[in-house]
Order: sequence, then C-alpha cells, then structure tokens
Amino acid sequence: MRDGKRPPGPALRSVKGVPKRRPRRTPSRRSHGAVDYTLAKRALLRDLRTGLLSKFEVCDAHPELLRAARYLGMVATRPCPVCDKNELRLLAYVYADGLKHDSGRPWAVKEALVLASRTQGSACYVVEVCTGCSWNHLSEAYLARTAG
Repeated sequence: MRDGKRPPGPALRSVKGVPKRRPRRTPSRRSHGAVDYTLAKRALLRDLRTGLLSKFEVCDAHPELLRAARYLGMVATRPCPVCDKNELRLLAYVYADGLKHDSGRPWAVKEALVLASRTQGSACYVVEVCTGCSWNHLSEAYLARTAG
C-alpha cells in the first residue's frame, strides 16, 4: 500500500490495458420489487396542462374509490397536482390468492404493506386520490418476493 491506498483487487484488474467494469446496481435490484409510476403521472399532467386532455378525462374517480379514500386513505404530504388542494389521499389495494375474500379490497397504506409482505405471491398497489376534484392515479406497485 502506497499513500494509504489499496491496490486494485482481482475484480478490478485490467486485462490487456482494458479496466474491468464493476457490476452495476440497477434500480430494480435496489427497490425490491417496487414500480414507481411518477413518469406516467408527469406525462398525464403535461397533457392536461397543454390541453390534450380535459379535466373531466383525468378527474374521473369512481364513487367507491372516493369513499374508500375518504375513510381509509392516508393524508398525503403534497397537494393535489390538478386542483392544488390539500385533499390528496393515499390508498392501497392488496391482491393475493391466500387472502381469499380480502383480496382486492382497499386498505390503509401501512396495513397493506404489512399484509403484502406477509402473504406469499401478493401485490400491493398504492393509488393517490383527491377527494376534492376526483383525480386518481396509480402511484406505486409492490410485488412480494419469496426466497427460494
């Protein structure tokens, strides 16, 4: 060791002057089965702001979704991206064969994530819903992974 630096290990030695590349960690490896729908939401909001879509086309939440968001939804930390009111709620749905009758019903986000992590082969979908203007969009999806 010179100057307190370690010599490159065997994984980083070059072959014929070409350095080896370190294995790259992709976002899917770090996120453990999480899918973020932020880019799709941005595209939809851009189309709304440019006039390609009307407010009636994007603010179309079903009454049952609004009711579930009102009573089960967690208050979001940001305002609604359409009406700019602080009525945005986060709501979750868990789907799994092992849940029987509870599969596909709305849950509070914290309960849904715990339930999805305990249930083999489950998927948890987090939806953001504005109870003021009826905006709704899929925010994130979590797929439970099993070791094996």
